[in-house]
Amino acid sequence: MPAADSSVIDNHLDRSTQALADEYRGMFSRETVARLVKETYAGLSATAQIAGYLPLLTERFARDRLRALGQADGLIVKTRLEVLFVCVHNSGRSQMAAALLRRLSDDSVAVRSAGSRPSADIDPTVREAMREVGVDLAQAFPKPMTDEVVRAADVVITMGCGDACPVYPGKRYADWEVDDPAGRDIATVRSIRDDIERRVLGLLAGLRTEPQR
Repeated sequence: MPAADSSVIDNHLDRSTQALADEYRGMFSRETVARLVKETYAGLSATAQIAGYLPLLTERFARDRLRALGQADGLIVKTRLEVLFVCVHNSGRSQMAAALLRRLSDDSVAVRSAGSRPSADIDPTVREAMREVGVDLAQAFPKPMTDEVVRAADVVITMGCGDACPVYPGKRYADWEVDDPAGRDIATVRSIRDDIERRVLGLLAGLRTEPQR
């Protein structure tokens, strides 16, 4: 990724920090918000290919991390079950699973996805396969797995990332053996997509029969 002017980046991060500190006033100090924003920027910039999008993505991801932190610490009341999908690169399987659960549940389930070693972008063949079933991943981007998003989840589904995901008591964990779509042709990715959709439907059916917290 080409180097960006540090003063420009600092200005962007300062504006994001102020906006998020105002949004979460009374919940998190400005110092906490600033630390998380800088940490988020550093994590995303490690793999990002286009520097111009980084400030926007940093603010989006930092906002979600703050919400997850508030949920995990009991500062934000959860009104929906939270499901986290984790794969290695967060560029294929976990993105497809999250998008399909979000659509099939009509947003009655809160969904996040993450990667143990996130890639720079979503796999283009995955984007194409999802467009075929009416799911647009244009706004999606790979995100690193962070402690607070795991803590905020009620259900954690892993796909090929081994023991990278921390285990916390009181959560439901499952591992799905799903082929990695990276570098595969469109026919294979369609098959992987359909396999994930069947699994998501089964997960959703189980969630709907569980008592709500």
